[in-house]
Formats: sequence, C-alpha cells, structure tokens
Amino acid sequence: MKAFDLLLFHWMAAGFEPRPWLVAVAGAIAVGGPWLCAALLGWIAWRQPSQRGYLMAVLGVAALAALLAHSIAAALNLPRPFMLGLSPPYIAHGARGSLPSAHATVMFTVALLCLARPVLRGAGAAIFAIAMLTGWGRIHVGVHFPGDILAGLLLALALAGLFVGLRHLVRRHVAPMIARDGPGRRAMAGPPGQPGP
Repeated sequence: MKAFDLLLFHWMAAGFEPRPWLVAVAGAIAVGGPWLCAALLGWIAWRQPSQRGYLMAVLGVAALAALLAHSIAAALNLPRPFMLGLSPPYIAHGARGSLPSAHATVMFTVALLCLARPVLRGAGAAIFAIAMLTGWGRIHVGVHFPGDILAGLLLALALAGLFVGLRHLVRRHVAPMIARDGPGRRAMAGPPGQPGP
C-alpha cells in the first residue's frame, strides 16, 4: 500500500521539475480551498435561514473533525513528502505529522453532512469537489501523500455516519419522549398530588 501511495505521489506531485504555472494554481487551491468552502457555507446560511441551525451543527462536527485529525496525525507522526526529501514544499508548512490530512477531514466532513440533507445537496456536491481539488493541490505542492487525503475522507465518512446516526436516534426516540413529558404536559397534570384535568 505504501508503495502504491508513493507511486501516486510521484505521478501527482510537482517534484523537482515543476511547471511554475501549475504549482501556482495548486498552491492557490491548497491554501484557498478551505476559505472558499467557508465562504460558500456563509452564503448558504445567509440565503437559507431555515438551515442555519443545521449548519451550526455541521460546524460543530467540523471542529471535532479537525481536533481528531490533528490528534491522530500527532500520534502517528508520519512524515510529509517534503520532510522525506521527495519534493520541495511549494507552500509554507510546518514539519508535523501528515496522516490524516486535517484539511481533507474537515472539508469532506462538511461536504458529506451537506449531501446528507436534501436541501443542501447542491452545496455539498460543490464542497466535495473543492475538497478533492484541495487534496490534489496539497499533494502537488509536496505537503501530503494521496493516502493522507484518503485517510481524511475515511475519517470524514465515519464522523458523518456517526452524526447522521445520532441525529436519527434523537429524532426517533429522544424527541418524542421530550415532547410527551414537556412543560405543557406537566402544566396540564396540575400541581403534585392533584389529578390533572
């Protein structure tokens, strides 16, 4: 698997014989992709007020995704391509663990959670495409292996699946119990020790 990852990296990366225009494009995408996603989410929240609560939950899961990705990368402490001398770093980047890619984890998590909501599927598809391009850009400029991006996608799938599963559980089992035992029900029952109407 590592050999295949290395083969893919050499095929996708600029390496030591870069095309300057392609490195410039990849660098701009590698740095700007997450900001473009954030701007798109802001635009959606502005245009669709009814989705703001869901989008706030998505941002909470995205924050958890970033924390998990950084923690796993720090624990594994696998070197980046430029740390192994496989490519120059064409964008500024710290020499810290690379797997999974935090950028990929967060962006794919947001994309998958938007795709899981019918009204946000168009935005989810756009964010997924931007996440793919950002992953390519970060490989091309020498700061990630393809396997780092794939690991980010897999972690995002796990987190999105957990969120969707928990949301379904709450809506199906917890919300009905809260509605049944809510304040209106208690008011109708009357004070303790007295029968309700």
